[in-house]
Amino acid sequence: MATKSKTEQPLSVEQRLKSLYELQTLLTEIDRIKTIRGELPLEVKDLEDSIEGLHTRVENYRKDIEELRQKLVIEKEKINESLSKIERYKTQLDNVRNNREFDLLSKEVEFQTLEIELCEKHINEYSRQIENKERDIAATEEVLVDKNHILAEKKTELDEIVSETRQEEENIREKAKSLEPKIDARTLAAFKRIRKNARNGLGIVYVQRNACGGCFNRIPAQRQMEIKMHKKIIVCEYCGRIMIDPELAGVKD
Repeated sequence: MATKSKTEQPLSVEQRLKSLYELQTLLTEIDRIKTIRGELPLEVKDLEDSIEGLHTRVENYRKDIEELRQKLVIEKEKINESLSKIERYKTQLDNVRNNREFDLLSKEVEFQTLEIELCEKHINEYSRQIENKERDIAATEEVLVDKNHILAEKKTELDEIVSETRQEEENIREKAKSLEPKIDARTLAAFKRIRKNARNGLGIVYVQRNACGGCFNRIPAQRQMEIKMHKKIIVCEYCGRIMIDPELAGVKD
């Protein structure tokens, strides 16, 4: 197993800061590329989610229609059963022996007639529900056609932008990746955390006109002197960004 060379010296604060600022410059360029894409990726995702939801809605409508059709079959079977009973009761009415039997059979005929009316009412209701859901399916499918058309356009537009910037972004990411070993893990982790929470994505900034280049709060002279000395990693007491002096960053204040 290879051991670390005794002569290998840890990177100085100055070296780490320079690498960190260079890394920030590359990541800012990647952010610029993402800005060019704008809201398209989110729009495409929202459209895809919306289309998936509409497909689910249509599927639920179709399940409801199938259940309603099964109910129609059941109601029609009930009607046939009631008709058979009415026919049987009417036959029995021809052979009644007394008024009591006649009344009982007549009531049964009346009850089954009411049952048929109730079934017919259910059939009409279920039929209306089926028609409404079929209209809903047709309307939803029209919306789906429109949304799929818009999605295809958005995807084409996004693919064109991505294809134009993909190679550039990959090259920048490779450069950024090669810089990370030049920064200690603790500082790098802090930088990524700060950058993630920063609105403009800046994790390290240089001093501009005696102020923080991130939040623009004034930096005391003693603090500025410490930043120029490159003896330790210093963060802005207001916004928490890592500070670097303009000269080390390679810019003119």
